[in-house]
Amino acid sequence: MQVEKAKLQQEDIFKKIASHEQVMFCNDPATGLQAIIAIHDTTLGPALGGTRMYPYESVEAALEDVLRLSEGMTYKCAAADIDFGGGKAVIIGDPETDKSPALFRAFGQFVDSLNGRFYTGTDMGTTMDDFVHALKETNFINGIPEAYGGGGDSSIPTSQGVIYALEATNYFLFGDKSLGGRKYAIQGLGKVGFKVAEHLLKVGADLYVTDIHEDVLTKIQEKGNEFNRTVTVVPSEDIYSVDADIFVPCAMGGIINEQTIPQLQVRAIVGSANNQLIQSDIVEELIEKGILYAPDYIVNAGGLIQVSDELYGINKERVLLKTKAIYDSLLDIYNQAEQQQISTVEAADQKCQIVLHEQKNRNSFFSRTLRPKWNIQK
Repeated sequence: MQVEKAKLQQEDIFKKIASHEQVMFCNDPATGLQAIIAIHDTTLGPALGGTRMYPYESVEAALEDVLRLSEGMTYKCAAADIDFGGGKAVIIGDPETDKSPALFRAFGQFVDSLNGRFYTGTDMGTTMDDFVHALKETNFINGIPEAYGGGGDSSIPTSQGVIYALEATNYFLFGDKSLGGRKYAIQGLGKVGFKVAEHLLKVGADLYVTDIHEDVLTKIQEKGNEFNRTVTVVPSEDIYSVDADIFVPCAMGGIINEQTIPQLQVRAIVGSANNQLIQSDIVEELIEKGILYAPDYIVNAGGLIQVSDELYGINKERVLLKTKAIYDSLLDIYNQAEQQQISTVEAADQKCQIVLHEQKNRNSFFSRTLRPKWNIQK
């Protein structure tokens, strides 16, 4: 009976990971490390994705999360036109109490054992400083502090990418990409949200804003006074119902759902928050309301562009030039969705699938020399 049960559990695990190339379970009792690394697809190049630390209720929950996130990275990399595949890692533990330099050094050894198939850095629950410790055991780390040879603050290209996405959206909806003279509802004034808000005020926009931190709300109001624009602070639950042109979510995910959609009065949703849709098919309800949705993994690609470009050597100007492509990419998705009468989510996924198909043939062409796109940090 026990043998049969074990066999069924084994079969179930292999079914779960069937769409992935490789899944590694990392266990180091001496440091308390329990982690999973998932490599989804390396068609475009070595897998790239951050490492999340979270107190998952079970190993099964951690596995489900890392499988979902790594698959998402495959699409994010394809959409950003970078020569990396999709991967992700999760560390099971409380980031407030379970971290130690030794744990991240142990994790670095597991990453190194993949011999360049997976590059990683920060994600939810981990910091750049954590990976300074991992860097002692492996070179396959990115997104590290500038003092250690990294690219530094990735919120700069991420926020710039949001600006380009807003311009593309305005052009598609109103025939004019200029951002001034309109109203934007910004949810979250963290590193990215604040930079976006400040830029919008500079170019003549008015804002509705919400954030859990009073100090940043005060700062953005001061910026509004400086640029002679209107900044209206609203409670977090009211940001969905304000009379704005575009909703700009820059905080938590899952905020586009059955409860919030009926409240929305905007023409479009364009923001940096990850996984904004509670589920992908809910975009159909946005379409019914006439609300244009910008797929989040297109909009927030600036940070990914920076951490991947870092592996070729630091060049901030090159990163910002690459980030400009978000404008054309999003505009193409809008046009394809309109022409094919499909959602922008479907159009974005189609675009990524085409990239993967084209590159699969190109990357199977044997060459003894190292191609420039993979001449990266080893």
